[in-house]
Amino acid sequence: MNPVAEITRLYYATTRATIQRDLEKAIDLLKTLTTEEDRERVSVFMDGLSQMRSEWGVSPAAAVAAAGPKPGARKTPGSAPGQRAKR
Repeated sequence: MNPVAEITRLYYATTRATIQRDLEKAIDLLKTLTTEEDRERVSVFMDGLSQMRSEWGVSPAAAVAAAGPKPGARKTPGSAPGQRAKR
């Protein structure tokens, strides 16, 4: 499927549960577009996806937190880089 059609499909198929993932996918597809005409064509869908994310109260930070920690992330309190253990 071509990127313009896929971004359009993502716009119409997105839900509150999938908006962050769909927007990230749409951004990746947008980066592959080679013509200004194609970018202009999808700009309304990109804006719409962004508006839906805002209206549904999904922020990028909230979506990352909901996804859980990254593999290899430290789980103990105070173990973040640059922090010293309390004694």
